[in-house]
Amino acid sequence: MGFERVGHRPLDYRPVTYDGSKLVFRGPQRRLTGDFVACLGGTETYGTFIDRPYPDLMERSLALPCVNFGWPNAGVDAFLKDEGLLDIVSRARAVVLQVPGAMNLSNPYYRVHPRRNDRFLEATQRLRRLYPEVDFTEFHFTRHMMRRLEDVSPDRFAVLREGLQEAWVTAMQTLLERIAAPVVLMWFSRHLPGLGHEAAGVADDPAFVSRAMLRAVGARAAQVVEVVISPEACAQGTRGMRFDPMQEAVAADLPGLLAHSEAARALSPVLEALNAE
Repeated sequence: MGFERVGHRPLDYRPVTYDGSKLVFRGPQRRLTGDFVACLGGTETYGTFIDRPYPDLMERSLALPCVNFGWPNAGVDAFLKDEGLLDIVSRARAVVLQVPGAMNLSNPYYRVHPRRNDRFLEATQRLRRLYPEVDFTEFHFTRHMMRRLEDVSPDRFAVLREGLQEAWVTAMQTLLERIAAPVVLMWFSRHLPGLGHEAAGVADDPAFVSRAMLRAVGARAAQVVEVVISPEACAQGTRGMRFDPMQEAVAADLPGLLAHSEAARALSPVLEALNAE
C-alpha cells in the first residue's frame, strides 16, 4: 500500500534511561561526563517523527555532545519533579529549555499526571465552583478539557487561563532556579509570543504563554531565543517525516525537518558564545 511506497516507516527512538531520572528519553545512550549541552523540552525536542531533531543538528556545528532530554507532551511538572534529571542537566555546560505551554501543569484548578503532563487527573473545588455544570469525569486530556470549557463560557475561561498563567510563571521561575547551568530559553512555534498579556490559544503551542510571561521568567535565563518557524518550513508539511499512516494528522501539527534546521541555526551561535565564556 502507499505506506510502503512512500517509505513512511515508523522510527525506532531507541529509548534510554539515565541514572537518577524517572523518565525515558530518546536514544542512543550518551555519556554524561565532560562538557555537554542538555536539551530539555517536549514533543518537538524529543523529535517525534524526525530522524535528526535539532539537538542532533546542533551537535554537528558545536562539536559538543547535545543530549536529548525531550519528553513527549512535557510541561513544567515533568522536569521540576524529577530531582535526578535536574542534577544531571545542572552538570551541563549549558541547557536549552524549550518553552512549555501553560496548560499541562498542576495548578490551583486541576491536577495533571506528574510525568505525562497532558493527562488530566482531577479538578479541584475551585474549578468545580467555576464550572458547576461540567462533568469533569469525561476528560482524560487537558486540551480536550480546555476546548470544552472555553466553549461553555469564554468569560469564565478567561479567569481560568489567568490562573494557569500565574501558576506557569511561578513554576518556571522555580525550574530555572533549580538548574545550576546557564539556561537558554527557546520559543519554538509557528508564531511570535503575543504582545502584553495576550497569549496563544488552546490550539496554539505553547498554549497560553505570552510575551509578558516570557519577560517574567527570562531574567533568570542566560538568553531567550525566539524560533518562529518560517512559512517555507510550514509548507513542507510532513515531507521527510517518518510515521505510521494512522499518525499523519498528528505529524502534520508538529515541526518538520526544515523547522528543526531553523531551530539549530538559531541556537548554535548562542551556545557557541556561552561555551566560549
